[in-house]
Amino acid sequence: MSANRPPPHHRNQASRGPRRRPDHARREAARAEWKANRPEHAEDTVVLYGWRPVAEAIANSGRTFLRLLVTENAQRRLQEAGLTPAITAEIVRPEQIDRLVGPDAVHQGLYAEVEPLDAPTLESMPQDGVFLVLDQITDPHNVGAIVRTAAAFGVSAIITTARHSPAATGVLAKSASGGLEYVPIVTVRNLAGALQTMSERGVMCIGLDSEGDSVLEDVPMRRPLALVLGAEGKGLRQLTRQRCQALARLDMPGRIKSLNVSNAAAISLYAVARACPPVAE
Repeated sequence: MSANRPPPHHRNQASRGPRRRPDHARREAARAEWKANRPEHAEDTVVLYGWRPVAEAIANSGRTFLRLLVTENAQRRLQEAGLTPAITAEIVRPEQIDRLVGPDAVHQGLYAEVEPLDAPTLESMPQDGVFLVLDQITDPHNVGAIVRTAAAFGVSAIITTARHSPAATGVLAKSASGGLEYVPIVTVRNLAGALQTMSERGVMCIGLDSEGDSVLEDVPMRRPLALVLGAEGKGLRQLTRQRCQALARLDMPGRIKSLNVSNAAAISLYAVARACPPVAE
């Protein structure tokens, strides 16, 4: 080897050139710009974006559209799927939707502003239904995942509070993946009072607690039934616990006994579906 030639590993490092760090500055600037110019919507306007949330809304004849933006590719996809919106869509470039939903949102060329769906009252909910009651679960991703799971298991309604809960729009709707079209959300001011009303109407209310006295599968379940879930970390509030006829836990064989609340909802609904399946019509 020539004395003037660097060792092979030196030559390789030199040929690669200086390491480049990921360029986060441009994305951070885009986030900051979006937050500064974030569009404002009327309080009762629901924002949907992404293929599944918007496609399911288009397929729902009960959903009223106020605005619909689509890219050319998304328009072709809607046509191929046989979906005809009840409103004339605005054909836009992807960047125009980016400015509405933010640089990190995966919108797949579809954005809609719609009116909220009608929700039942506690008094008008079905007498043979399964319900989910959410006690101050604030993460929209978690609540959206719960809505999606609820739609898969045929849950009759989700009951949540007006405060300390995310609005059924935007990120929540995206995470729900179209589930908002199938599971009504009932908003109440006082959750303990709502549980009392449900109990008086014959609903069996079971609170999920990692330290509950019984394993959920061992609780004699019947319809109508409500599963009550608390926020991660805090769990169920004391008054909420007192309004439940039973406190149950999931029997987890591993070292970690607690689950993400959306995962706990899915496992619990599966247990309910096996214990008291819906009566065939």
